[in-house]
Amino acid sequence: MIYTKTGDRGTTSLVGGSRVNKDDHRVEAYGTVDELNSHIGLLAEMIRPFQGGYYDELKAVQHNLFTLQTLLATEDKDIYARLPQLAEEEVEMLERQIDLIMDQLPKLQNFVIAGGNLTGAQCHVARTVCRRAERCVVTLSREVQIDDVILRYLNRLSDYLFVLARRIVVLDGKQEDLYISEK
Repeated sequence: MIYTKTGDRGTTSLVGGSRVNKDDHRVEAYGTVDELNSHIGLLAEMIRPFQGGYYDELKAVQHNLFTLQTLLATEDKDIYARLPQLAEEEVEMLERQIDLIMDQLPKLQNFVIAGGNLTGAQCHVARTVCRRAERCVVTLSREVQIDDVILRYLNRLSDYLFVLARRIVVLDGKQEDLYISEK
């Protein structure tokens, strides 16, 4: 059954069974990562036609985000220790991909306005949700211990999504929309 009615009064269960309010900082953090994961799923489907292995990279990101969501939804330290962890290698993989993509892009001298094409715009939507997820995790980290790799992963992921947006626009033969301040 999909509905349990246990959340009808504004609470939800964490991994391990303890109940918290649905507006708890922990729920806000893993819920925002869940939203990010959905945006990445949409982006992955939109990016399929482009060459470069980006679809597979985004599917791997989705798996990492599920791991991250589970960790954020776990309050019990004993259960947490038995869960799959987000490895530092995942942060390093994002860094390698960022470097590879950056090598294929023109040097950036202005701010980029989200858009260029539909897929590039979706990259930017995912990037901004990723930044919000990062802020939520920072807020949560003031209350509970958060593994540093989680924050590094989210920070790097938003950078990856930014350069990916630029790359997709270029691959599509479109021009980036740059912000040029008037003097």
